[in-house]
Amino acid sequence: MTSLPDDFYIDEYEYYEELFDPLAGDSRRARRRRGRQAKQRRTPKKSRQQIVAELADPEGYEGGSNTTYRPSRYEAGWLLESLRSFYDRELITDVLALVKGGKEANVYCCAADPAIGVDLLAAKVYRPQQFRAIRNDTLYRQGRDVLTSTGRAVKKTDHRIMRAIGKKTRFGTQVMQTSWLMHEYKTMERLYQAGGTVPRPIAVSENAILMGYRGEAGWGAPTLNEVDLDPGEAAILYQEVLYNVELMLQHGLIHGDLSAYNILYWADEITIIDFPQATDSLTNYNAYTILERDIARVCEYFAQQGVQSEPDAITDDLWHRYVMSDDTDIPDYEL
Repeated sequence: MTSLPDDFYIDEYEYYEELFDPLAGDSRRARRRRGRQAKQRRTPKKSRQQIVAELADPEGYEGGSNTTYRPSRYEAGWLLESLRSFYDRELITDVLALVKGGKEANVYCCAADPAIGVDLLAAKVYRPQQFRAIRNDTLYRQGRDVLTSTGRAVKKTDHRIMRAIGKKTRFGTQVMQTSWLMHEYKTMERLYQAGGTVPRPIAVSENAILMGYRGEAGWGAPTLNEVDLDPGEAAILYQEVLYNVELMLQHGLIHGDLSAYNILYWADEITIIDFPQATDSLTNYNAYTILERDIARVCEYFAQQGVQSEPDAITDDLWHRYVMSDDTDIPDYEL
């Protein structure tokens, strides 16, 4: 059987690309044509440095996205492009500061549009190239649906998309990037609506999530690992964390990376963050071990703050109440 060129394979799935990329369609085909023409010319009209500099210049950026925060040359392009839809939808008016940097994403403090009802919002901006560096994501994706940019689950019988994922084509990689981000956003939506102590989800774009902000302008709330609590306050916050763990299980979810590093502390209150790896407690074969690890990390931190607990007993109790009956064996998997 004759193999098809990569361009043919991608073109065949343009309809499906539209499900995962808001920039798909005519604009994508136009960009592809321009890209081929540029390749034939070999020498672009503008250098890479000139293009990045223009993206970093607020007056040169389409939509007038003025930013108090001055991104680096190589940060500006993906930052402003990722936030473009939030400006266009009049959700934010400015990017004030970088408050957290990470391997997969950065978090920025943004000035909210007055219509939102708050002064500040947080924008978690994923770097598209960094999705490929996510390690062991199969552990968390097991049992989860593949989501489109609208949050709709892709049917498992859609062999075209599943084939692209399996072949790890450019489109297949984009599908998984989109799904990873959308799982975080949809998880926050579910937990926020259920009364969980999580950021208020505001909006989502191709590479960014806009959500409630904890902290002051330019100074984000610290995570619990940076905070020493007195025993009385620690006991209260410990119960609050366990309440959220239980709430997640009631909705068939496990955080997947819960620890003092993913819990914000501000004004004597906590906020649990970072949900891209949220695990389905009923369909993921590794669910028990992931839950066990989450609870062990939480208990380890609070033990340092004077709160004693039995993480194994807590895990078993929650597991049998919300996932399995008492006569069902606990699966034994290694992370």
